[in-house]
Amino acid sequence: MASIYQVIEILSKEKGIDSQIIVDAVKDAMIVAARKHFRSTEDMDATFDAKGMLHIAIVKKVVETVEDPVNQLTLEQAQKIDPTVQLDGEIRKPLPTDVLGRIAAQTAKQVILQKVREAERDTVFKAFAGREGDMVQCTVKRVEGMDLVLEIDREKLEVRLPKREQSRLDSFQVGDRIKATIRGVEKGGKNSGVIVSRAAPELVMRLFEQEVPEIYDNTVVIKACAREAGERTKIAVWSRDRDVDCVGACVGMKGMRVQSIIRELRNEKIDIIEFSDEPSAFATHALSPAKISRVAIIDPLDRHMEVIVDDSQLSLAIGKKGQNVRLAAKLLGWKIDIKSEEEKRQEVETQMSALQISGAPIAVLADHGVDDAILDALLAGEVNTVEKLGSMTPEQLAALEGIGEDNVQRVVNAINAYYGQYETAEPVTPEALASDAEPPVAEDVAAESTEPETAAEAVAEDTPADEPATAPIESAELPAESVTMESGRLGGPQGLTD
Repeated sequence: MASIYQVIEILSKEKGIDSQIIVDAVKDAMIVAARKHFRSTEDMDATFDAKGMLHIAIVKKVVETVEDPVNQLTLEQAQKIDPTVQLDGEIRKPLPTDVLGRIAAQTAKQVILQKVREAERDTVFKAFAGREGDMVQCTVKRVEGMDLVLEIDREKLEVRLPKREQSRLDSFQVGDRIKATIRGVEKGGKNSGVIVSRAAPELVMRLFEQEVPEIYDNTVVIKACAREAGERTKIAVWSRDRDVDCVGACVGMKGMRVQSIIRELRNEKIDIIEFSDEPSAFATHALSPAKISRVAIIDPLDRHMEVIVDDSQLSLAIGKKGQNVRLAAKLLGWKIDIKSEEEKRQEVETQMSALQISGAPIAVLADHGVDDAILDALLAGEVNTVEKLGSMTPEQLAALEGIGEDNVQRVVNAINAYYGQYETAEPVTPEALASDAEPPVAEDVAAESTEPETAAEAVAEDTPADEPATAPIESAELPAESVTMESGRLGGPQGLTD
């Protein structure tokens, strides 16, 4: 047992944990082994002496009144063992440690390992809890099923890369050096420890910070990043200096900077977008390479917008399986509805047709002799327009509650009066057609007659000298019978008499 301290020191340095934690773990393990060997439930305590030897003893409390006979003694009982003991003191009974068998030693070993693992997890958790999103350089150590176990080069610590955190394009072998970002720390379960990721958008951001000096010195700022690992990434950048092109700085001369990142991501597509505080302009950039016709903000509080594109640009704006618009929505943090010009036109037409008035309300009949009681009865019968009322038969109208046969004629008269106000021509009666009075047409013709007096003279004046003058058929003086017949076209056979 003399070499326990040396073993503890070596173990603490190897695992990177405090040696006192291992000492406490050894004490607890030996107490568990002693209880199992001596078949005792009494309180025990383990201590190391100056030489590093471990001692185990049963501890009993000295009390005035015993409530727990197993772990307590009265002052009189305790002084029989140790005359110097006082009230509230302790009586320690040493136990031999050399008699602990192989089973007890195995139990102690398991307890020690468990305590060391728990201490190691706590140490790792404290070290990596605030480092989420940091990029680390790792080496593939082994493959466990679909997961990879990596080793961080600097910390010499094993971390896990689960299948869900791998890109679809990734394919690694043992010994490969890769870059990943710290996703988090899992304290419990079989796969507890540090979890790293190659599918997180933070990896793309850290790679740009590493490759672009303008981002590292904060001249160019990464505002947002949306990613579907193995497919496409959209990253929005903004320049603090007006003389620095943020997109050009990220692309690099001949695309060297962005190509280096693309190679690390196994040829994943990357769209570099200029950030804008104006949502409409930002959406126009985010939906590239599609050309946007216009953007309408539907609800700024719910962050909802509508984007209109040309019919030929609709599929490009949506992207393969909706990928382009989905990434743009993640990048903006807005809900985006994309519609073509034709879809928007049909939607507007539908809305306009819905807004059209389907008919005149029956309230207009109040000006034509229909009182409020009849109007209420019509509304109760779901007759709310004049057009619907006019299409009903008298029997249907009389069947409505509150109308009855007495009010049918009043409603009919009101409908006729309503439609009669829109008639522009007065009806021609048979009495007017049979009248011998000179029709208004003849008076108008005579009133408009000016110099020259006859139509023949007018033709002669307007005809050139070298052309023969021709007169219209007869003069403007027409027989009365002809005028009467023309005026009677709305009448009956009277207008057709000689």
